[in-house]
Amino acid sequence: MTIEMPAQTENGQRKSLSTTAAHQLAHTTKSEPQMQGISSRWLTRSLPWTQVKGGVYRVNRRLTHTLGNGEVEYVISGPHAKVIPLELRELPQLRGFADEEILATVAGRFEQRDLPAGTVVAEFGNPMDQVLLIVHGKLAKMGAGEYGETTKVGMLGGGDFFGDATLTDPDAIWPVTIKTVTPTTMLVLSRSTVAQLTENIPALAEHLSAVAQAPAPPQNKYGEAEIVISSGHSGEPMLEGTYVDYDGRPREYELSLGQSVLRVHTRVADLFNDPMDQIEQQLRLTIEALYERREYDLVNNPDFGLLNNCDLKQRIYTESGAPTPDDMDELLSMRRSTKLFLAHPKAIAAFGRECSERGLYPDPVEVDGHRVPAWRGVPIFPCGKIPVSDTQTTSILAMRTGEKDQGVIGLHQTGIPDEYEPSLNVRFKGIDDQSIISYLVSCYYSAAVLVPDALGILDNVLVARQSD
Repeated sequence: MTIEMPAQTENGQRKSLSTTAAHQLAHTTKSEPQMQGISSRWLTRSLPWTQVKGGVYRVNRRLTHTLGNGEVEYVISGPHAKVIPLELRELPQLRGFADEEILATVAGRFEQRDLPAGTVVAEFGNPMDQVLLIVHGKLAKMGAGEYGETTKVGMLGGGDFFGDATLTDPDAIWPVTIKTVTPTTMLVLSRSTVAQLTENIPALAEHLSAVAQAPAPPQNKYGEAEIVISSGHSGEPMLEGTYVDYDGRPREYELSLGQSVLRVHTRVADLFNDPMDQIEQQLRLTIEALYERREYDLVNNPDFGLLNNCDLKQRIYTESGAPTPDDMDELLSMRRSTKLFLAHPKAIAAFGRECSERGLYPDPVEVDGHRVPAWRGVPIFPCGKIPVSDTQTTSILAMRTGEKDQGVIGLHQTGIPDEYEPSLNVRFKGIDDQSIISYLVSCYYSAAVLVPDALGILDNVLVARQSD
């Protein structure tokens, strides 16, 4: 910064007018009010927006028989963890069991185990003898290849469960070997304890027996009710009849909203409007803040936010903490026609470091005139609304978008009264006795995942640099 020294004669007197004094007679060129909180909002720009008449969007799907694919939650007090009794109904064998007292009794019989990394929890082919509830940590599911080699077939993390067939099938065996990757805390219910519970609690024994004896409904690999198709036949065989069954209780998404009341004093609106309209500038920045909240809600809202609406079968975990090309390939392979990745900028940087370590330099792609990082030709858009935890972990989202592709869509309603921008209106509320003008600014929005595999998440993504 250059500081102008006043022009002076030898006796200290000025020879000309200073710029500081001249500034009082000159006009200044002013910028519009700036706002640091404005982001690129790539998610909002990338989602196809569907018009929702009546404010409610219903997602009709085929009937699905898959049950108990939820996440188990716990109460953690210091080093001790307890499963919430009603959360046991996330296990398929206890789905629909209504007696909370019995569930509390079962929950109280789980034993906590804290295991170091590298511990074999269950071994392939051995009798399944315990129900495992993962409280914290990561475990690898190890299988065997065609020639007996060890292969990694998946990961388990906090909230997952395994071995639930112990409750109903006395002859069940472990389908894979389970081994801890990190220090892990889990709750365990042994087969002997299950036997004691069923012996002492007839209602529980009756329920588990009914579940064990119920025939499995015919379904495809996605859990949908089967559609009978004949093929490869010759002659005139009798063809079986079929029909497509629908979910009798489809999910409905009601448009959510963000609102604010903008207040401007009449004196400000009357006297201080040159060269910029004060109400217009106040409204512009209020709308920007509403759009930022909309993007935050699309990611984090507990009802319709993408982080909370991903099917658990579409959630995977990083193998080593940092997001590697292998992790991104696994996430990409879980759906067809992935249109975009969405990640916190720190996660993108962590992925870039992993690529550099392997000597990989993925080519960026151009989207709307911007060059953005990509993997396998799929753009990786930054989104600062995805949270980063205190342990420096976050998530990376991958999604297919659009109604025609049975993807993820944004929901809004255009043509609303006093519409200022699509699905956003500004309504004059009046002037109060203190001469303050009020405007109600409302924005209506939501998002829907049309089929489960439209959205996938890579969890436990470590963004901190790992020390050598």
